[in-house]
Amino acid sequence: MMKNILASAILTISLLQLNAQSIIPEPAEIKASKADFTITPSTTIVMQGTGLENAASFFNAYLQKYYGFQLKVTSGSNTAKNSIVLNYEKMEYPIPGAYVMNVNNKNVYIAGDNAQGTFYGIQTLIQLLPPVASKSLKIAAVDINDHPRFAYRGAMLDVCRHFFDVDFVKQYIDYLAMYKINTFHWHLTDDQGWRVEIKKYPKLTSVGAWRDGTIIGRYPGTGNDSIHYGGFYTQEQIKEVVKYAADRYITIIPEIEMPGHASAALTAYPNLGCTGGPYKVQQTWGVFDDVFCAGNDSVFTFLQDVLDEVIPLFPAAYVHVGGDECPKTSWKKCPKCQQRIKDQHLADEHALQSYFVQRMEKYINSKGKKIIGWDEILEGGIAPNATVMSWRGEDGGINAAKQNHDVIMTPNTYVYFDYAQTKTEDSVTIGGFIPLEKVYSYEPIPAVLDASQQKHVLGAQANLWTEYIGYPSKVEYQEFPRYAALSEVLWSPASKRDWKKFEQKLPDVFKKLSFQKTNYSTAYYDIQTSVTPGPGGNGVSWKVFTNNKTGKLLVYNADKTTVDKATAYESPIVVTDNATMVAVVKNADGTLGKEVRQTFSFNKATGKKATITKIPDPKYSGNGGASGLVNGVKAQRDINSPEWLGWFGGDCDATIDLGKTESISKVNVHILYQPASWIYPPKYVQVQVSSDGKNFTDAGQSANVVYESYNMGNITVSFANTNCRYIRVLAKNYGMIEEGKQGAGNKSWTFVSEIQAD
Repeated sequence: MMKNILASAILTISLLQLNAQSIIPEPAEIKASKADFTITPSTTIVMQGTGLENAASFFNAYLQKYYGFQLKVTSGSNTAKNSIVLNYEKMEYPIPGAYVMNVNNKNVYIAGDNAQGTFYGIQTLIQLLPPVASKSLKIAAVDINDHPRFAYRGAMLDVCRHFFDVDFVKQYIDYLAMYKINTFHWHLTDDQGWRVEIKKYPKLTSVGAWRDGTIIGRYPGTGNDSIHYGGFYTQEQIKEVVKYAADRYITIIPEIEMPGHASAALTAYPNLGCTGGPYKVQQTWGVFDDVFCAGNDSVFTFLQDVLDEVIPLFPAAYVHVGGDECPKTSWKKCPKCQQRIKDQHLADEHALQSYFVQRMEKYINSKGKKIIGWDEILEGGIAPNATVMSWRGEDGGINAAKQNHDVIMTPNTYVYFDYAQTKTEDSVTIGGFIPLEKVYSYEPIPAVLDASQQKHVLGAQANLWTEYIGYPSKVEYQEFPRYAALSEVLWSPASKRDWKKFEQKLPDVFKKLSFQKTNYSTAYYDIQTSVTPGPGGNGVSWKVFTNNKTGKLLVYNADKTTVDKATAYESPIVVTDNATMVAVVKNADGTLGKEVRQTFSFNKATGKKATITKIPDPKYSGNGGASGLVNGVKAQRDINSPEWLGWFGGDCDATIDLGKTESISKVNVHILYQPASWIYPPKYVQVQVSSDGKNFTDAGQSANVVYESYNMGNITVSFANTNCRYIRVLAKNYGMIEEGKQGAGNKSWTFVSEIQAD
């Protein structure tokens, strides 16, 4: 009996210590001991300084919500046993928010360098609580000395594409507080809806906040739901949310888009556009030509009036003015805009946008605020005091920092949380692929900046655009656990970041999120596959992998057998003919997890040696690079599929060595058409053949796309039977995107997933 009690005690202590090691973000310094402290309804909170009520009340509210009890709160110097003591201590760190924590068998002591720091200590204390409802909460004894790395730790929520009510916005703010995020960027206006009440312009919400339908599925969609949709926040509601955030030491920065993304505003007040309308609140996604008229002074009066009502609602030092994705089509045709260019001696429409932003910056500065803009505000000349939010990679941020402008890094290559987390994503997402480990790997300070320039990098931010995120649980699914990873990027010292340790924390992260009834993605544990050339040019090799170590990985050929006859995966499987291969994890309780199916369609090019003249974009490098073009696997989904190879502004130029002379009469190229992502079909596909790999002759050319779904199709080049060993396939890039099409004025993408030869 004594052995069982001792074993149970040892297990309890080890679990408590493990919980202490699962704190996110990782503290700057942490030391665990073998003692523990138990919080019960008789525990008291003692505030030994003024202004600590927010920390105490937040902790009590959390206890009430998840454990069903609260603690008595007192003030004074008492440090009696069984108390949680809140206090201040002077600390010498450059960024506010530092705290120390000591947990022993008598009490918990938390002291911040200010009230914010003490509040962050409470967030850490909450993470020590067991994720099981109880009135007796054992926590591990620890000593923590912690402080933030970056001053700006941000999160952006788009409430325009889809609207989220005040209750959920508050819940979202609580999520940010949990991971010590201190800035909430609230995207309030866009083409699909205007979400903030402006009393001087009531039509902005009576008209501009509502659309008469929303596309179904991914752009261009499979129809329209024709449902009247929208919503907005009254100024009183905004004040309520701002206070709620402030109580959690989170600053809210409002974004009022200008001069682009203005369809909703123009629908309400058509005189603000270049053409005078008619306009509509957009029912689909993308970039639209409906922008504010830069030659009309009444536009600036309107925006100043709007800001006169917005600025008093938000105590933040900044106003975000957007400035991104502003097509110049209307301005080029507008007499007023062209006259403005002439009068102001501007070089072109890009300089006109710079004029627009700088004029608004002067007004905002006069109100005691500074502006933030997306990195497009660099084009044509940056406003003098602007802070740049770098989203199109890091180049914009680097250029701004070199010009001595402050920068917030938010590159779509690392921190766009509307992107898929898994290559086998089932739900509709906007595209892209940013797995958990990639978020964790992000370093906000570019190595190319010198020490003086690095000081301009204030921090970083994750963005959640909601085109395909229409309800709270999907917001949670897209955010978690990626926000846990980002919090360590933004808070923890660079020297303390350790992917392997973070990976070990994940089970505990998921337990806590489940306990809080928060939705999250388990994509990190999804089965992953890769296809490479088979040994000796024999077929292809199918490799399967999962981070799920608690179950058994099984594989089988669905064309020949069933799951009950599946075998344990031990090594890569060589596939030499048409097959539907399936991988699935059998859990310890006998249930089956999410399966992955890979369909192989063999032809004379499958598994052969392929080379490409131009390397594809790193974001879209296919399943194995050049060999992915001949691995027998066509992409089954749009941009999210790992099979796609993508070239931005470039051709797919591939040469395939069949290994021996073969008789060939057609070549098929599988392509993607997704204009919202600037992906357009090739102008044409040209096929050349050769016997020696040096001298090629034309075999045929085609531009005809036969679509097998609304955005995936095949271009087939047929020709007379030809004996050859080498095939060169050129999928010619579409070129610059014309006016009136998605991405007008930009280079286009070429996407190819498979080349077949028969």
